[in-house]
Amino acid sequence: MRSDVPLHMNCLVNNKPIRLHWLQHVPFEGLGCIEQWALSRGCSPSVTRFYNRDTLPDAGGVDMLIVMGGPMGVHDEQAYPWLIHEKRFIETCIGRGIPVLGICLGAQLIASVLGAKVYRNTYKEIGWYDVVLTGAALKHPVAEMLPASFTAFHWHGDTFDIPASCIHLARSRACKNQAFLYHGTVLGFQFHLESTPQSVEQLIRNCGDEIQQGGPYVQRIEEIRCAASYYTNMNNLMSAILTYLASKVRTCTS
Repeated sequence: MRSDVPLHMNCLVNNKPIRLHWLQHVPFEGLGCIEQWALSRGCSPSVTRFYNRDTLPDAGGVDMLIVMGGPMGVHDEQAYPWLIHEKRFIETCIGRGIPVLGICLGAQLIASVLGAKVYRNTYKEIGWYDVVLTGAALKHPVAEMLPASFTAFHWHGDTFDIPASCIHLARSRACKNQAFLYHGTVLGFQFHLESTPQSVEQLIRNCGDEIQQGGPYVQRIEEIRCAASYYTNMNNLMSAILTYLASKVRTCTS
C-alpha cells in the first residue's frame, strides 16, 4: 500500500463537505470506523434506517453512498419489502455516477443490482481470515490502497458472482469472490474493514448462534475476541478506500 495516500484530506463539493449517506439494515451493524473517517473530514453522515421504516432520500442530494451489512438476504423481499426500494435506490445512485461502497449484504445488493447471482456460499466464513488480491487487482490502482494480502474480519454465509463489466479484486480460501470494482466508482466488499471491537461484539451478541453451528471457516468466540492486533491496520485500509471513493466525487480538494 502506498504510504502517501492522503488519509486526512478534506473533500468538498461546491465548497461544502461531501453529502455522505448510508443505509442501515439492523441496529447492531453500524458504520464502525467509517463514522470517525467522515467526522474528521467535516461530514455529518445522513442515514436511512430500514428497520425504523425511514424513507430514502432523493439521490440528487447524495454525493457518496455506503450500504452496510445485515443478516437478511437480497432475495428476502417478502419478509423485508423495503429491499425492493433499496435496490432501486442503489441502482439510481450507480446510474448517476455516485461513488458507492457496499459491505457484506451491501456488496451482495450491489451485485444483484448489476445483474449477478447472489446465493449461499459453500462455507460460512466467520472470523479473521486472509484476503488475497487477484492478478487483475494487482494491475489496477486499487493495489495502491490494498496490500497483496491482508487479514480482514468476515461474517457471511452468502456470496455473489462477479457482475459483468466489473473487476474481480479479491478472494479468500473460503470464498472465491470477496470484492469487485465497477467503473472505478462502485466497490463491493464481502469482508468488513470497518469493524471495531465494539461492532464485532455487537455481532457476537446478536448473531452468535451462527458460531455455535460451527464449520471449517467459523472461528470460536474466543478466537474472534483475541484479535486486537488486526484492527488498526484494517481500519487504515478502510480509510484509504473511503478516501479513494471520495476522490471520485465531482469536486474534491485537499
